[in-house]
Amino acid sequence: MVLPSHSRAAQVAYQDLLRLHLDDAASTLLGSVEERRRGGRTYLYDRFRLGTAMKSRYLGEGTPELRARLARAQDLRADAEARRKTMSRLARTLRAEGFIATDRDTGSMLAAFARAGVFRLGGTLVGTAAYALYQGELGIRFDSDELAQTGDIDFASFERLSVALGDQVEENPGDILRALTFDPVPGLGDRQVWKWRQNRGQAMVEFLTPAFGDERVKPLPALGVSAQALNYLNYLIAEPIHAVALYRAGVLVQIPRPERFAIHKLIVADRRRGGPEQLKSRKDRGQAAFLIEALAQDRPDDLAEAYEDALSRGPRWRERIEASLKRMPGTAGILKELG
Repeated sequence: MVLPSHSRAAQVAYQDLLRLHLDDAASTLLGSVEERRRGGRTYLYDRFRLGTAMKSRYLGEGTPELRARLARAQDLRADAEARRKTMSRLARTLRAEGFIATDRDTGSMLAAFARAGVFRLGGTLVGTAAYALYQGELGIRFDSDELAQTGDIDFASFERLSVALGDQVEENPGDILRALTFDPVPGLGDRQVWKWRQNRGQAMVEFLTPAFGDERVKPLPALGVSAQALNYLNYLIAEPIHAVALYRAGVLVQIPRPERFAIHKLIVADRRRGGPEQLKSRKDRGQAAFLIEALAQDRPDDLAEAYEDALSRGPRWRERIEASLKRMPGTAGILKELG
């Protein structure tokens, strides 16, 4: 099957817009770059003076790409006005080329979270809101039914990373959500808040974190929120990628790798039981099938690696994946051919 693709011009425009947003983020460097090593990884910080005190602001993992951008921070600051005009033009081009834009409520939330540092500090957008952004990463067209929101907008982050970073958001996400007419929904047990419901609609915002057995609520100090721990989530949000949500001139966010998203959907589809969860399970399988078909054509090695990784994690992982694939013979055939 030939999947519907965006034009070459649209795909180039998206990659240019993503590059300019990453340049814009690096241009905010105020002082000198400080390196910190933890668990075999190097993390970069902006160390600068504020009054009489020295402050450190987390910038990201020390990849060659981030280092190169930070080395050009002064030049990037000088180009800010021209860059933002180009970003606006590219965003208009993408809309004209048929990219589906983020709705106003979600876009304003993502923009506020980005300004506060939620994505810079390890927050990853997951769920259907993240799935929609693969139109840019993979250059494929979605129809409106595929992107219909469940009403949930989910963010995830590793608890250990959140504790280790030693930095915090500039504005608490809870305060941002209250300003956007969301009310906190306290937990039944310890009353910790990890989800908010919009008081003029059905939208729900939830914060999640990986569990390793015990699915309880845990703090994410870097983000200033609590989060519901879920098993299998560590696989989904490992090695996330940057993406641009098409709102105004674009919002730089972080999303899971598409191959991990696809395989993870096979797992969570089998976890859902009864009532409305069955509808979500069907949607999970639909998203997995679409992405797996696209990735098998364009990124088969990435897909094969993600699939083998998940299967290698134990019998429960294999059982859940196989249970979903029994209901998806076409997708099962695609994955079998990868080997």
